Order: sequence, then C-alpha cells, then structure tokens
Amino acid sequence: MVYGAWSLFATYISLFANKPSDPVHWQYFDLQGHRGGRGDVIENTLPSFAWALVSGVTTLELDNGITRDGVPIVWHDEAISADKCEDTSPAFIGDPDFPYVGKSIANLTLAQIKMLDCGSKRSNNYPLQLRYPGTKISTLRELFEFASCADPDHRMLWNIESKINPVTPGATLDVDVFVTKQHAEFIASGYAPSQITYQSFDWRTLVAMKALDDRFPISALIDEDSVVSDAHGISPWLAGLHLEGFPGSMDVQIAHAAKYINADILSPAAFYENGTSHDPSLPGYIPFATRDMVDRAHDLGMLVVPWTVNRLNIADELLDWGVDGIITDYPSTFYRWAKSRNLKVAPQYSEKEVMFCLRKHLQTV
Repeated sequence: MVYGAWSLFATYISLFANKPSDPVHWQYFDLQGHRGGRGDVIENTLPSFAWALVSGVTTLELDNGITRDGVPIVWHDEAISADKCEDTSPAFIGDPDFPYVGKSIANLTLAQIKMLDCGSKRSNNYPLQLRYPGTKISTLRELFEFASCADPDHRMLWNIESKINPVTPGATLDVDVFVTKQHAEFIASGYAPSQITYQSFDWRTLVAMKALDDRFPISALIDEDSVVSDAHGISPWLAGLHLEGFPGSMDVQIAHAAKYINADILSPAAFYENGTSHDPSLPGYIPFATRDMVDRAHDLGMLVVPWTVNRLNIADELLDWGVDGIITDYPSTFYRWAKSRNLKVAPQYSEKEVMFCLRKHLQTV
C-alpha cells in the first residue's frame, strides 16, 4: 500500500470534518491524562480531572463501569479495591451488602457506591499522588457537568473506556448495557460526538458502538494479554478475530485487525510488562508498540496513541516513530516534555476557574 502521509491527512479530515476550527483541541499533540493523571492525583476522581485541565492535557482519559442499577460511573476496577477506597456507612440501615469494599461494581447500586471514600488512600505505586479525603466516585454525567463548568467552551477532547471483561462473564454487565448506557450519556454531555472517543480492550463494544452511532471515533486498545489466543487461535478480547489471519508480523497484524473493525485509533501498550526493563535505554526492554506497527496503522488511515507512557525515554522513542499522542499518568511532567520537543500543546486552563468548579461539583462523604 502507498498511503503514508496522505492517508494520515485523510484520517484527520474524516475524523474531524465539520468541526469548529477553534478553540476545540483538534490541532494539538494528543497528550492524554490517564485516569485523569493518577501519578499526580487520586485516579478517576474530579480532582484528577481538574488538575489535568490545569496541566494542559489535550484529552481526558477515563474508565466507566456500570452499576447494578445501570448507571455509568467513572472507575477503572471491576470491584471496589481496599487499596483505593474505604467504607463509611451503609446506604440504608441493615443493608446486607455492607461493607461494599471488595464487592463488584455490577453488584452494587449507585447509592451504595456513593457511600465510599475513594480519595483518602494514596497508592504505593504513585507516592506523589495528591489525596482528596472523602471524595466520592462520580457518575459519568457528574463528570460532564463538572467539565461544562471548567470547560464552558467545550474545547476538551475525551477518551472514555468501557471496562468490560469477556473472559469472566458476569463480572461486569454485558456489551449492550455498556454501549447503550454510555452512548446515552455521551449524547447528553454537551460535547460533539466527534470529541468523544470510545475505547476498549473488549473490541466487541467497539463494534457495537460503531453499529449504534458511527459519529463517535473508536480506539482499539491492545496489549500482551489481549493478543493471547485460545486453542482455536482466537483471543476473546478481539471480537472473534484471528490475528494470524492478517498479513505480516504480529505488530503489523494488530494494525490490520484494528482496521478490520473500523477503528479510528490504535492504542497499543508501549511495552511488554513481562520484560526485565521498562526503559528502552536499559537491557531487557521489549517494545509492544513498534515503528512497523505505527507505520502500518498510519498507512491504513488510523491514528496511534500508545499507553501508559511514564518514562521520557519511551516518549522520545515513540515520538521519533511518529505517534499522534500518548497516554500518561504524569500529564504535568509530559506537558513540559511536549513543549521541550516543540510539539503544539493545548492551552492550560486557569487554575482559579477550574478549582472554583471543583469546589462546586466535588462530592464528599
């Protein structure tokens, strides 16, 4: 194929046609704050998204689970972890589900989840996290309401993941519930469909969203675990696709598979977690995203946004390969890196104005 730069240009045109030229963030390097920016602030909370705006991200990246009563909430894990949240009191006297820590999101109602304190515990893996004691888990609608206060011109881009697990049916609600419930919130958000990317490791949800409403860009997440095939050569994560049925080495096959489901963006892990090093300057580093993967994805008309990039040596390598953005836990640091690499970055939001909106919308137990 001889697409190259022309294909990538066409991708931008097709994704962003008929969009306001300014001030929406189309023109900037796509710096995404992972779960808001969990290296800086407690993850997937209004404070994390507030500080991400102040840091100058292009896109807010976040996760959605669905409660037992069908409400999309902003949370990554399938169950409430004691490492991140603590119980306060039951939603009602004699609640048999209490305590809630350790329970699956799919088995708890929104009222029960709202009794959790998920802002007091700093992760041992992220010792610089700012804590916001008493912070409640937000619904997706509540996050959009906060954003409409902090981002009244609706400049921000979004990357919202469906946290659904095809390997353990019943651990989460099913594909149709995720897609229809999330779609309804996207439509009600006040943001244009083209500003909200829908991402998932479970490619079934991407296919379903594309079928429901193809105005929303979809991003195909993939890593070393989701490429593992069963005895029939099929990964449960990839919507029934057989990677070996596509041409080339595995990294190139991944690009072809993502294109097959009409993905607009390929979002690979930056490296293999099972390598002995997580830095390309050290022996034992094994990249998962490769130059060939990036080139082929671009040839096929997709953008490439790897995750989770927390080392500048990785970011430098990926940028040299021509990626279109990165997802990082440290948006404040990587904003400075992007400027040092002469990338066009989004304007930082006013701390005073964003914190006013945070005080207005933050819910605590």
